[in-house]
Amino acid sequence: MTSQLGSARHLPLVPAAAFVLVWSSGYISGPAAVHAAAPFSVLAWRFVIAALLAAGLALALRRPTRMDRTTLRRVAAVGLVMNAVQFGLMYVAFDLGLGATLASLFHALSPVLTALLAAALLGERVSPVQVVGFVVGVVGVLLVLGADLGHAGGPVAVLVGGLSMLTLSLGTLGQRWIGARPDLLWSAAVQFAVSAPPLLVLGWLSEGTWPVTDARQALVAVLFLAVVNSIVGLMLLALLVLRGGSGAAASLFFLSPPVTAVLAWVVLDETLSVTQLVGLVVAVVGVGAATRTRAAPVAEPRAQEVGTQ
Repeated sequence: MTSQLGSARHLPLVPAAAFVLVWSSGYISGPAAVHAAAPFSVLAWRFVIAALLAAGLALALRRPTRMDRTTLRRVAAVGLVMNAVQFGLMYVAFDLGLGATLASLFHALSPVLTALLAAALLGERVSPVQVVGFVVGVVGVLLVLGADLGHAGGPVAVLVGGLSMLTLSLGTLGQRWIGARPDLLWSAAVQFAVSAPPLLVLGWLSEGTWPVTDARQALVAVLFLAVVNSIVGLMLLALLVLRGGSGAAASLFFLSPPVTAVLAWVVLDETLSVTQLVGLVVAVVGVGAATRTRAAPVAEPRAQEVGTQ
């Protein structure tokens, strides 16, 4: 059995480090955005801008479309789950007070949960290491949560964050339903484009036409989310998959929670107690061990399967 972590040593250092930083920064820019504007509206405008950027890049690079109607419909359906639903839930959790580090931990567990769901729903083989790693990761998350959920935004915020993790895993499984492998940029453009309208309508209905409390911060955060997290992150991941393979690229995801914790401390003034720090280490070790194995292919997402942060 080849270790993903060993494979990751062959990844180009600068793009790998940049990807971890970009991916982790999504858990900082997301809360910053919802502090300045309502979550559905923030996401809607993020996806509008990201769709235009992805389509513009695809045209500039003359990427092949190669999507028949069936593939297009499936790409769009999965995009709604991966973007509108999954991010919608997480940004609502941010708005309720869920912390950046905890959100990162939820999503770091998602690849392992995906493998377990594939075993339960599709009959795929899952290794004992993945099961144990997921259990250890959950124990770490529980230590970070502690007995009082108030610091994490309350039970509802934690529940919504957990549902976001589940939706991300289901969306990752849904990528298999697409079957074909359409061009990454065109696929991203379609998925961003179909996610924006329902979020715009939902935002207008539930948040009003101008749900902004800090226009400057909202503008900076939305542009950062669209350009850096949606486009730059996607391109870096595609580069890493090309250079090191999906397994090696996937091995980087367990690094996100500790990097997020440092960024959250610097930018958002989030602090962790000693018990929470221990929980963070336990969760990272569990996820890291679980994502080392190549026993289950679903734990090795392609760039299209991971989406953006």
